[in-house]
Amino acid sequence: MITMRYIKEQIRVIREHDPAIHSDWEALLYPSFWAVYYYRKAHEHYLKGHFFRARWISQRAARKTGIEIHPGAKIGKNFFIDHGTGVIIGETAEIGDNVLLYQGVTLGGTGKEKGKRHPTIGNNVMISAGAKVLGSFTIGNNVKVGAGSVVLESIPDNCTVVGVPGRVVRRHNAEIPSENIDHTDLPDPVREDIDSLKEANANLTNHILKLEEELRFMKNEITGKSESNRMEMDRAVTEGMNGEGI
Repeated sequence: MITMRYIKEQIRVIREHDPAIHSDWEALLYPSFWAVYYYRKAHEHYLKGHFFRARWISQRAARKTGIEIHPGAKIGKNFFIDHGTGVIIGETAEIGDNVLLYQGVTLGGTGKEKGKRHPTIGNNVMISAGAKVLGSFTIGNNVKVGAGSVVLESIPDNCTVVGVPGRVVRRHNAEIPSENIDHTDLPDPVREDIDSLKEANANLTNHILKLEEELRFMKNEITGKSESNRMEMDRAVTEGMNGEGI
């Protein structure tokens, strides 16, 4: 049974994260609303050991919403999935409070290992569209994962992660998703590396040009002295032939 408490919570969460909502009633049309509701219901059965019934509820929800959340996963408060199609959350995944996922996100494992095999997600985390977080490790609090990233190892608090495999490109950025959900304004580590190489190449070119200028100056100086010496020798020989040197 859907409670008014759950409805109010979801309306608030959806309004915080999605500017496209125009009325509270629209919250009932969001796949995330129903996916999270059925997950909570299935999770209760899972904790009681009713595994078949729990999976039956979760699979029905997956077919209706396109969001597959295993009933064994642990999910905190204010959880929201924007759009949601293709989202997969594994059995041993753990998700903290105020977490925002976008479509195509996978919180999965890396094989057939037993026990804890899915990631643990901290509080105030945003995982952007198409990102994959694979394995049993921890994503810290206040972390942003860029679209299309593949995260394969632990990420400390207050970081931004982008790339394949995911790399930490910013630390100590404590903005939380509910206040800043811009998941396109993220660092580009490849572009930053290229810019660094361009700068290093420009510095090296300037250094080489300076060395060439100094070498040219030294060469001219040596050539000038040689020419001066040659002219002095020619003058001495000429004077000797004229008898001036005797």
